[in-house]
Amino acid sequence: MKRFLIIPVFILISLCASAQNQLYSVKNSEFSFFSKAPLEDIEARNTKASSIINTANRELVVRIPITQFQFSNKLMQQHFNENYMESEKFPNATFKGKINEMIDFSKSGVYEVSASGTLNIHGVDKERIIKGKLIVGENALNLDARFDVMLIDHKIDIPKLVFKKIAEKIAVSASINYIPYKK
Repeated sequence: MKRFLIIPVFILISLCASAQNQLYSVKNSEFSFFSKAPLEDIEARNTKASSIINTANRELVVRIPITQFQFSNKLMQQHFNENYMESEKFPNATFKGKINEMIDFSKSGVYEVSASGTLNIHGVDKERIIKGKLIVGENALNLDARFDVMLIDHKIDIPKLVFKKIAEKIAVSASINYIPYKK
């Protein structure tokens, strides 16, 4: 009788362990953006993003707190949050999508990937395909991506007085290091 109880418990433990390894969460991350404009270059960096990848279904979610972008000029940071991004009203940028390529997450390697999903910035959803590089290692994943964001796509208005200081297209870089998710 004990043997019949031990086998189901062992199977349940094995399934839970493998399901747990299917989720990876952020160990650390860095998002940065760069705006090249005729009068002024603007750049900022954010290390407070959160993200989860489910390797079983290749789903990916990223959340970036807007107020955590750090600028070298504090006045620029204040204008960014209050005038352009309206951070109190729209506190996060998000991406919810799925990695398009079939990846064997059990094999270490470097993979060129793309993710199809919804990018939400400033409260506006935009369907996007974002390309990047996924490095699969032992108990770790690293995702690097570079993409552009058009301000008009997310209804971010630039006043005419400063249109030569802020580019209409912003270059975004992302680097996310993941480790197995633990409750």
